[in-house]
Amino acid sequence: MSAPIAVFPGTFDPITIGHVSIVRRALPLFSRLIIGIGVNTTKRTMFSEAERTGWAKEVFRDEPKVEVIAFEGLTVDLCKRVGAGYILRGLRNSTDHGYERSIALMNRQLAAVETIFLPSAPEHAHISSTIVRELIANKANVSAFVPMDMHQTP
Repeated sequence: MSAPIAVFPGTFDPITIGHVSIVRRALPLFSRLIIGIGVNTTKRTMFSEAERTGWAKEVFRDEPKVEVIAFEGLTVDLCKRVGAGYILRGLRNSTDHGYERSIALMNRQLAAVETIFLPSAPEHAHISSTIVRELIANKANVSAFVPMDMHQTP
């Protein structure tokens, strides 16, 4: 059996310390972990694909098992392309679980890809990219919620 590969998909708009925690905690489980930066032309993001990809690469620059890839389309198609048998998802609360479980079951049926859920660390359960974007839009200090200065160019 080959070493397991996982995809951690999301828009990462922006990447948060919660995302970083999930990746770091999951690394011992996989030979490779691909952070899939979702690019959806119908979804408006605060940060460009280049910024989101650059920040993720910078955060994990010293971790050889982590790769960052921008992608369009279905996560299961990215999994097939990179040979991943697993999708990694972080869960902050029961609402996340209900939503993510339905997607996990569909991905399993579509492509026989299993989803691994990791609960967020309690100190990160309240952090979401949506809330961080709202704080940024209102010029609040987000340094406690993101792994790097979001105003730096990657």
